[in-house]
Amino acid sequence: TIEHATRKASNIADDDNDGYVLLINKADTVLAGAQVGRDYDVGQGEAALVTAAEPLKMIGSDKNVWMNVVIPRAILAHAFPRIDDRLALKIDSKNEALGLLKRYCQFLEAGDPLVAPEMITHATETIVDLIGLATGAKGEAAELAGLRGLRAARLQDVLAKIADNFANPGISAQRVAEELGLSARYVHDLLQETGISFAEHVLELRLQSAHKMLSQRRNDGMRVSEIALICGFSDVSYFNRCFRRRFGYTPTSAR
Repeated sequence: TIEHATRKASNIADDDNDGYVLLINKADTVLAGAQVGRDYDVGQGEAALVTAAEPLKMIGSDKNVWMNVVIPRAILAHAFPRIDDRLALKIDSKNEALGLLKRYCQFLEAGDPLVAPEMITHATETIVDLIGLATGAKGEAAELAGLRGLRAARLQDVLAKIADNFANPGISAQRVAEELGLSARYVHDLLQETGISFAEHVLELRLQSAHKMLSQRRNDGMRVSEIALICGFSDVSYFNRCFRRRFGYTPTSAR
């Protein structure tokens, strides 16, 4: 929560913090602020980019709830040299890039912390690209962000939709595409970047879910066919073949 905050020139001189913060309002309150000679009022679902390198004033209430995305100056300014032109400008809640950024950050928060350097780099680039797009950063870098950031975030949307619906026997690339406002061809193109097809993603999630259920003692009273059906398999023989090929033993042996 933020009721009142002020960052003065003396504060800036006392520390080395010169990074950027994207403030995203998650409550039905308003945060008023001022920086670089601009006043802003950020309502529910809206956002504004500020920096610790310039004096800042913020006035809110004890009911403010925010999601803050913090990016070092060296990273964001390198990607968008004129990013300071976008400081303290309100970003509308309907901004497509902002919506994708929110969902991407939630996706990262829900999983285990990233460890592999290449994964950390990929996540950082995606977040930076989406901030550049959401704030309206201009120039060649913004065009590159459009190619990278939106595509990466949409891939995460597709994967999340598959993860939420894999047990539905009617799941298809066409249905996922329609729910996300994309084409089925584009969904397949996105998944090609993972090296695993749509059908393979669905099958793996179904098999992992079935394996987990079979290994849980509370499900000992359930038949293998029941578990297969719950996990999205309509053909038990097909399930048995896929399970044995994936894990090296039969579903019954997994109990």
